[in-house]
Amino acid sequence: MDPTLRTKSIAALKEGIMQFSPQMKIAAKYVLDHPSDFGLDPIRDTARKARVSTYTFVNMAKILGFRSYDTFRQPFRHALVAGATLRNDPEWLTDVRVQSELGPVFADAAKNALSIVTHSLERQQLDELELIAETLFSAKTVYLTAVRSSYAVAYYLHYVGRMALPSLQLIPQHRNSAIDDLNEAKSGDVLIAITVTPYSRETIEACAFAKKKGVKLLLITDSEFVSPQLNPDHTLIASMLSTHNFGCFSGMIAVVEILLALLMHRGGHGANDRIKSYEKLRLENNAYWVAQKKH
Repeated sequence: MDPTLRTKSIAALKEGIMQFSPQMKIAAKYVLDHPSDFGLDPIRDTARKARVSTYTFVNMAKILGFRSYDTFRQPFRHALVAGATLRNDPEWLTDVRVQSELGPVFADAAKNALSIVTHSLERQQLDELELIAETLFSAKTVYLTAVRSSYAVAYYLHYVGRMALPSLQLIPQHRNSAIDDLNEAKSGDVLIAITVTPYSRETIEACAFAKKKGVKLLLITDSEFVSPQLNPDHTLIASMLSTHNFGCFSGMIAVVEILLALLMHRGGHGANDRIKSYEKLRLENNAYWVAQKKH
């Protein structure tokens, strides 16, 4: 089998998705978002998870030039890694599962978190991460934006990342819109945008505005395909599968931690000096307030 066939299939899906029918777009997005599950599951399970008909997947395989659905799925089966992660409970989870009424809830959530962390990290490419780190350090200004649940991840990335990357700015500031803060952005700057399903219109508009100004775009998200308006320079994708009604951010936090580790290493002595200065400031501030209380 051609070892590049899976990669070529993914590229073909990305390129053709906007020309597909509405149902086929849904099917294509499912394959892009869950390539390991697609390779592992029977067609009926895949169709049920994607909420389209089995015929949609069969037809998509033919459009992509495969003689059958199975030949379309075969290269994905060969690459199975994360989709099979933790299909059986480790011993400690088996013990927790039977301890109480909430045991299964805990066990399912823990198993899901472990699985999506593995899934999210396994799909990252070191050369891409190294290029991202170099791009961030080469920029005069690095903007960072997110809204709603994604904002917590952006805040954490900014809180730690600014120690290594002083040019990092969390936007919007002062109750502005992100576009207001991007008005002064220049070609060569970078925008890091974090958005997950359902994708924020405000974030997508800020990304499109930044790209028009020549700003490079790093998208941290849950899908290969977010919006036809966007053509990111770099994309970091994390699984958001969850056992409840909201996405689970364990996988995305793991990806952000890897990025932060690379930034800290790349920041070298400057990052260490800023961390020491920050810690000194906190100690001095605490000492001041202790002294005030004594008086």
